[in-house]
Amino acid sequence: MYGLVKKIMFQLQPESAHDIVEWSLSRIGRYTPALLSPFAKRFFVVNERLNQSLFGTTFAHPVGLGAGFDKNATMLKGLMALGFGHIEFGTITPKAQPGNPKPRLFRFPKEESIQNAMGFNNDGLERIKARLQAHYPFAIPLGANIGKNRLTPPQNALEDYRTLINGLNDLCDYMVINVSSPNTPGLRDLQNETFISELFSMAKEITMKPILLKIAPDMPHESAISLCQCALEHGASGIVATNTTTDYSLLDGAKEFGGLSGKVLREKSAAFFRAIAQTFYGKTTLISVGGIDSAQEAYARILDGASLVQIYSAFIFKGPSLNRDINEGILSLMDRDGFHHINEAIGANR
Repeated sequence: MYGLVKKIMFQLQPESAHDIVEWSLSRIGRYTPALLSPFAKRFFVVNERLNQSLFGTTFAHPVGLGAGFDKNATMLKGLMALGFGHIEFGTITPKAQPGNPKPRLFRFPKEESIQNAMGFNNDGLERIKARLQAHYPFAIPLGANIGKNRLTPPQNALEDYRTLINGLNDLCDYMVINVSSPNTPGLRDLQNETFISELFSMAKEITMKPILLKIAPDMPHESAISLCQCALEHGASGIVATNTTTDYSLLDGAKEFGGLSGKVLREKSAAFFRAIAQTFYGKTTLISVGGIDSAQEAYARILDGASLVQIYSAFIFKGPSLNRDINEGILSLMDRDGFHHINEAIGANR
């Protein structure tokens, strides 16, 4: 069935197709949620061998949705029914903003990859807060991905993050600091130890909520390790690796702007994650994202030290059965390797 849906949707511009999906899932979740039950029974895997307690809550299984798909927290019920064990919504900025000029989203079906230059288009903190107040606490863990407004100068960026942390403190299970998107001018310049130390020190003073750092895969591994160490020393509760890449050599026909995700990012993201995990596994919670499109790839990241994995582009190309297939595949691979519970598999390669 998804093959037919994809064939139709891929006739549309990528952003138009996404808008249709958002409209559909948000309306069904709001007005006729009972229609979602058959999907949840088909796609959401429940098995105590996959349960984990993280960030003060329970994750039914390790496969979640990466940030950027549900920017405005409008599709939460629908996405849960399609099998996700956690959802990271956003990126949210203090003020609403339209993002970059269109076209800004491009799909490469043959390579199963996406290029986006969205630019943190979102409804802004106040509207999204009102939406979350109707849902939270939610049936599965929710993460808030937060970033500064485009027009906020770097010297004032800390105040944007302060506003967001205060505003979302009681409306999510964890937050992720996004200073690694390539689509907001100057944002990646904030990936420096001075800013990160100030940011996490500030965050620790105003919230007990777990706050994680999301990093780009384009930094030298040594620099990334130093930056993560700085974040952890100043209160970070985990690392999310990785964001999209600006290594356009990975994809023939890539635009010279925006970030690449999907299968072309897989090897780069996996290698980057291994380097991070080699240093920080056992010291903090690690989430791996980037090019994960199968149970084998998800399991490899888990063995390397990921407690959770996230998908995005592969969900577009393979559909909601991917959630079920990955979780059932992880269980089979655990059986092969003699692991009774996922906690035994996490970091087994370290």
